[in-house]
Amino acid sequence: MSTPYFPCAGARALHAPTRRDFLYSLGASVGSVAFSALISRDLAAQTPSSPPGPLAPKPGHFPAKAKNCIFLMMEGGPSHIDTFDPKPALSRLHLQEFIREGKQKSAMESGKRYYVQSPFSFHKVGQSGADMATNWSHLAKVADDLCFYRGCQVDSVNHPTAMYQMNTGNRFGGDPGFGSWVNYGLGSLNQDLPGFIVLPEVSYPQGGAANWSNGYLPASFQGTPLRAKGSPILDLSPPAGVTPARQRANLDLLASLNSAHAARHPGHDELAARMDNYELAFRMQLQVPETLDLSKEDEKTKASYGIGQDATDAFGRKCLLARKLVEKGVRFVQLYNGTWDSHDYIERAHGNLVRGVDQPIAALIADLKQRGLLDSTLVVWCGEFGRTPDNGVRGGTAYGRDHNPTAMTMWLAGGGVKAGHTIGATDETGMTAVDKVHHVRDVHCTLLRLLGLDDNKLTYYHAGRFKQLSQFGGTVIKELIA
Repeated sequence: MSTPYFPCAGARALHAPTRRDFLYSLGASVGSVAFSALISRDLAAQTPSSPPGPLAPKPGHFPAKAKNCIFLMMEGGPSHIDTFDPKPALSRLHLQEFIREGKQKSAMESGKRYYVQSPFSFHKVGQSGADMATNWSHLAKVADDLCFYRGCQVDSVNHPTAMYQMNTGNRFGGDPGFGSWVNYGLGSLNQDLPGFIVLPEVSYPQGGAANWSNGYLPASFQGTPLRAKGSPILDLSPPAGVTPARQRANLDLLASLNSAHAARHPGHDELAARMDNYELAFRMQLQVPETLDLSKEDEKTKASYGIGQDATDAFGRKCLLARKLVEKGVRFVQLYNGTWDSHDYIERAHGNLVRGVDQPIAALIADLKQRGLLDSTLVVWCGEFGRTPDNGVRGGTAYGRDHNPTAMTMWLAGGGVKAGHTIGATDETGMTAVDKVHHVRDVHCTLLRLLGLDDNKLTYYHAGRFKQLSQFGGTVIKELIA
């Protein structure tokens, strides 16, 4: 909803808006984003000891190593075996029959299964000697800034529930997203922008918007998705010919009329909220377009992110925008890329996906470092689970891999992580994590700790009990922290 424009102030008689008028007027676009923040701010203001607003900056529980977080979500489940966790044993076992141990099986699994070697070659990169498939040619240049973790396990073998667990701690949806918890605990560094911004693809990930929902937290903590095509937020720009000065004058006139009406009708909360909503929408219209405009970035920077190249343009724009958003004080930015669900033709599928994200991600790390932002920005790369060392044999060499919740690799950068290290390990075929093994709840607790938050203290009373991101507590993985 655009900031109001009145060509004639007396065009309509002023009257007390009904609840239906009020809700209808705030039902879309910038207005809905602004309104969610204002409702929670008003609720918080009812308590004298509350901060000025729910997104006002707050101190954490510990001295923070990171102020912001950029979360790179590779939806679909990247294969650790074909990216950052080489398994030479699979060359020896290639096409020998595989029998899965344990009860969890993917719905895609049927018939005889066979070990499958990786179609990618690996090498050691950086002074740290990190393992990386050779098609990560750009990421290899920043390998010493990364901390690889190979010990994570999750509970679900299916995409939507695994996505929910990675993003919210709960497999079944309805809980707050990780970014919502971070903003609830720390507030935002910029009151004119949402504190939790999501950069999805045109098609939302499995599980949809529930992956960045505020859940049972107040509405101001929900993630704000920016549209992948067209205007990132509808009605972001004012009508043609209406200048900021004109809008400001209109708002001042409207505020004086509404204030006079409010004085005659004390306790008119809907009118007060509407007035505040117009102000926040106006501030967003002033800040958001400039923040989202990449045209003013120099050509060398845009080229480093792969902008203008077919394979890398889309994700390169997201990565550059993420850097701009954390510069502006947005607390949590989540980027989506998919789908990594390569059940067959993994050489072609993963090859194309790596080609699309390799250069943009490496440029993001280098750009943050060059600007002095990497130390205060926690960067996370992961999917919702790993993949198995086996698959059925279909079409001769159409090899792929199935879902694997017992082994996955993720990496962290910046924000106080142990750069240049590889922590944990999987067995010789990559089927199961065997060293420094931790459930994803412990990963969540660790990420919170890096941001200065204690999962056991970051709670919200709902449905008769205090709830937290980890669901019932977890352990910080100390080996990941510098």
